[in-house]
Amino acid sequence: MEPVTIIGGGLAGSEAAWQAANRNCKVKLIDMKPLTFSPVHNNADLAELVCSNSFRSNDLHSAVGLLKEEMRRSNSLIMQIADETTVPAGKALAVDRNRFARKITASLVRHPLIDIIREEIFEIPPGTSSFTVLATGPLTAEPLAESLTTLTGRDRLAFYDAIAPILYTESLNRDIVYSKSRYDEGRGDYLNCPMDKETYLNFINELGDATCVPLKSFEDIKYFEGCLPVEVIRSRGDDTLRFGPMKPVGLEDPKTGKPPYAVVQLRKENRQGTTYNMVGFQTKLIYSEQKRIFRLIPGMENVEFARLGSIHRNTFICAPELLQPTLQFKNRPDLLLAGQLSGVEGYIESAAMGLLAGINSGRLTLGHPPVIPPPETALGALINHLTLSEPTKFQPSNINFGLFPAWEKKVPKRLRGQIRAEKGLGALKNWQREEKI
Repeated sequence: MEPVTIIGGGLAGSEAAWQAANRNCKVKLIDMKPLTFSPVHNNADLAELVCSNSFRSNDLHSAVGLLKEEMRRSNSLIMQIADETTVPAGKALAVDRNRFARKITASLVRHPLIDIIREEIFEIPPGTSSFTVLATGPLTAEPLAESLTTLTGRDRLAFYDAIAPILYTESLNRDIVYSKSRYDEGRGDYLNCPMDKETYLNFINELGDATCVPLKSFEDIKYFEGCLPVEVIRSRGDDTLRFGPMKPVGLEDPKTGKPPYAVVQLRKENRQGTTYNMVGFQTKLIYSEQKRIFRLIPGMENVEFARLGSIHRNTFICAPELLQPTLQFKNRPDLLLAGQLSGVEGYIESAAMGLLAGINSGRLTLGHPPVIPPPETALGALINHLTLSEPTKFQPSNINFGLFPAWEKKVPKRLRGQIRAEKGLGALKNWQREEKI
């Protein structure tokens, strides 16, 4: 039996390798690190997190919370290790990024059916009787991206994703910064930097006049709306930040007993709490401007940064025209696609597509038909987004309840998340039993 070849060792590739190997298939997992690094990767571990350390809400009645639970019930390695490496983040699931990547790598290294090969692949392998999963991510290196363009017969699409800064906790002024989760949910896992109106207006004026990293002449700006740079949000109006990532509602300052005019929230990056992430502050400002402007935030006057923000290009295909619901290419059934390249957005969504690609590449290798998750599940909702969207309007998406089947009858808003979760998990259980997954 030929092994399943998986190209790319990020979240999607790591999950795909785990799923295929756990179906008694030999796996070759190929990753270019540490021989070559993308512009935003910097260590040799697999499943390295390069943006936020948050996997977003862990609430079962949210769409992303439901997706996490479906993955847990599908023996997801990403979810297992995420649950083992959590850091406090209120209702969100956030991880210690270094421990997370180390433990993922160790689990894959120990698996007797997984062979990890460190080399760069420059072109998509030709069609064979064996199966390949392409999971090289949104920063696919140029030669392989060109090979993908040749395969698809069309120019690849691109949008831009920005990274938020990480700062050292000890450099914060704790006489100003206070611990509190919104509406007192959780244990006060976030640090909060409060602003009065005058400080806020000065901050957004400086932000609006700041210098950004110039784009290359061939680059076309297509930001993902769920991850806009902070300066782009500010450009849409004076109050857009105050009603977005700097929303003060539910974050009363203990010194005044009242919510500030605006607030910057910081979330733990590691279990020790030595570094924090600026929530919602992904940016394309040049480094010197980041230091100058972010030090205008109360409590961050003398802040030191562990990592400054940056912007990078993300690549994805027009999935509705190119992919089957099994994640196989229509013109190359031996080749499957996983992760953000497929047109999903977000850590968990990318890993979920790796899970499905791993299941199906394993099943195909063993001579079983591939499977498609039911539309009532979060997994199925993502597949429907990839394959049933209007091709001319297709854009990457996070999981959200708008991707699920329409309600057959009116349901009270307060019950919708609960009912979606019950239907989704019930459909998942039946599907797994019927398909022997």
